[in-house]
Amino acid sequence: MSRVTGWVTHRWVKWGVLAFWVAVLAVLGPLAGKLSGVESNEAKSWLPAQAESTQVLDVAEKFSDPDTIPAVVLYVRDGGLTQADMAAIQQDVATYSQRTDLDGKVVGPVPSEDGEAAQVVVPVNRGPNGWEEMSGVVDDLRGTAQDGAAGMSVYVTGPAGNAADSSDAFAGIDSTLLLVAGGVVILILLLTYRSPVLWIFPLVSAGVALTVSQGVIYLLAEHAGLTVNAQSAGILTVLVFGAGTDYALLLVARYREELRRHQDRHQAMAIALHRAGPAIVASGATVVLGMLCLLLAQMSSTAGLGPVAAIGIASGLLVMLTLLPALLVVFGRWVFWPRVPHQGDAEPSVHGVWARIGARIARAPRRTWAVTSLVLVFLSLGMTQLDATGLSNAESFRGTQPSIVGEQELTKHFPGGAGTPVVVIADGGDAQTVDAVRTAFAGTDGIDGDSVTKPVVQGDVAYMEGTLTSAPDSQAAKDTVDRVRDAVHAVPGADAKVGGMTAVNLDVLRASWDDTVLIIPVVLLVVFLVLMVLLRALTAPLVLIGTVVLSFAAALGASALAFKYLFGFAGTDPSFPLFVFVFLVALGIDYNIFLMTRVREEAAHVGTRRGALIGLRATGGVITSAGLVLAGTFMALFTLPLVAFAEMGFAVALGVLLDTLIVRSVLVTALNLDIGRTMWWPSRLARQDDVSRAEVASLADHLPADDESADGAEQDRERAGVGA
Repeated sequence: MSRVTGWVTHRWVKWGVLAFWVAVLAVLGPLAGKLSGVESNEAKSWLPAQAESTQVLDVAEKFSDPDTIPAVVLYVRDGGLTQADMAAIQQDVATYSQRTDLDGKVVGPVPSEDGEAAQVVVPVNRGPNGWEEMSGVVDDLRGTAQDGAAGMSVYVTGPAGNAADSSDAFAGIDSTLLLVAGGVVILILLLTYRSPVLWIFPLVSAGVALTVSQGVIYLLAEHAGLTVNAQSAGILTVLVFGAGTDYALLLVARYREELRRHQDRHQAMAIALHRAGPAIVASGATVVLGMLCLLLAQMSSTAGLGPVAAIGIASGLLVMLTLLPALLVVFGRWVFWPRVPHQGDAEPSVHGVWARIGARIARAPRRTWAVTSLVLVFLSLGMTQLDATGLSNAESFRGTQPSIVGEQELTKHFPGGAGTPVVVIADGGDAQTVDAVRTAFAGTDGIDGDSVTKPVVQGDVAYMEGTLTSAPDSQAAKDTVDRVRDAVHAVPGADAKVGGMTAVNLDVLRASWDDTVLIIPVVLLVVFLVLMVLLRALTAPLVLIGTVVLSFAAALGASALAFKYLFGFAGTDPSFPLFVFVFLVALGIDYNIFLMTRVREEAAHVGTRRGALIGLRATGGVITSAGLVLAGTFMALFTLPLVAFAEMGFAVALGVLLDTLIVRSVLVTALNLDIGRTMWWPSRLARQDDVSRAEVASLADHLPADDESADGAEQDRERAGVGA
């Protein structure tokens, strides 16, 4: 790698590096702005491709346009609707029937049995991405109804109302996340570097990485069938800014360290890249491979997130290892002003806070890791409070949404599933078989038998709908779907399938659980193999995997308690545990990689236990800053009005902080001090001389200075030609 790092920071090649990235931005920049135009946010892009409800959606396209979104307009007057009310509603129906985006006939008004309400169903079609325009449609419908309502309460709910609320929630999500994430990065970089200038370079580099990744993803979505939705696009922004800035922090810290040893800044950067590069590449590769594991998921939204996130991380990695070093050497040492590092300056970390923390851990490493582990285990017990069975429509938003109020009113006066029917399709070739399916469907407990429609047969498929007696997002409704499936599947020769929104939610829940059970072991295996190759050992990777899993469990447990008792969230999205696991393990292992590669580097010269303390004091500050950046950027998701995003942001941020401040700094260091050279078994380092356990407590008083450790004079001579 030394030749590569030497060329990247060469006195003349650095200008070529800058020119290359300017050219890349000129090509990909305009394409990045088109990414939102290729997002696929219709239901099928989120669902498990092989699920029964997804198959029903595919077949249902023969009977109705999949872009049609029904709006349920509900009229309510306590004490009963009057004749004048019904006349006004009829006028509204006439107005709705004149809409240019109407797809089919307006249904209604349908009065409720109690006489206090009436509903009108308006099927609206605004094209493939019509859900994004539902907010305006709903406003129009509500305005029309209020013009002639004369004191009645009017609500717009159903699929169109839900789509409108979702559209409003997602509106401006990219710009919001970009501003919040960028603000967090700027604040933490200012606090870290205490320089009014230096923060600009990592931030600009992160912006370049985001633009490049968005441009590449647009090309793949447009020409290679890559699925991108609002969720993956939003997470991309947070991930690139968070992880990319982490890599920048590690590189800049090592560069500043080398500037204290070398007069030539080109040589200092070359050595910094040579030493920090492998850890950064290994970290990025771990995240990329971890994200690509999501391709194994049944859930289309989860599988689509994998390559999107991987492209973002790869772009950040490439930019931070090429563009950022070139920018720093072009502008010189003054970018660190007012704390400019000069050759011969003392290394501040020798007597810093992490050196003192290391000294405390060294007094009783076994007791330290045992107590720390018990605390994390205690926090993980909170997982018993985690409810990952999904969120109802009302529970999915922070704050009360208009469609939810309307839905609640609808269930007071009509069967709970009104406006959200259960759909059954069957082989339409035999009329008796179709009738048998309808009879089984109508006779199922939980279905309003009178509501089951007459089968419509097109070609070889029969289509029918029925209304649930319970709320469509309730557990009772999901149980009803299972009963309907059992009933219609039992009809010989019918090949019947059950779909509809409730069936979709049920299939999503089950597919998400299957994805979690499959992908978690695969991610752990991938991370273990990367660590094994990087550290050239078996013991250390096993120990690190154990600490990261413990950190994940503690973060999940603590988050579950916070969701229930602090924020009042009703539960989590079914994919929540998997997403949090992948982000925390893939990203959280970064900090262990940063620490352990430095410990291994030092252990080769001063022994593992001394190397553990040197590694902690050398990387403690930068890893803490990196953790704060990543946690802060993920907390940007907490600013969104969607509960699923807020929960993910909070849990990942909490997990990153636990991993940075507790697991990496305390637990891993204590384990290094206790286990010693056996950490590197079966490599040669496991046979190298090291101080005994009994001598660990005195280590902090006998650590070599930086120029006597792995970065001493002998290594300087060895590396002298790297940046020439």
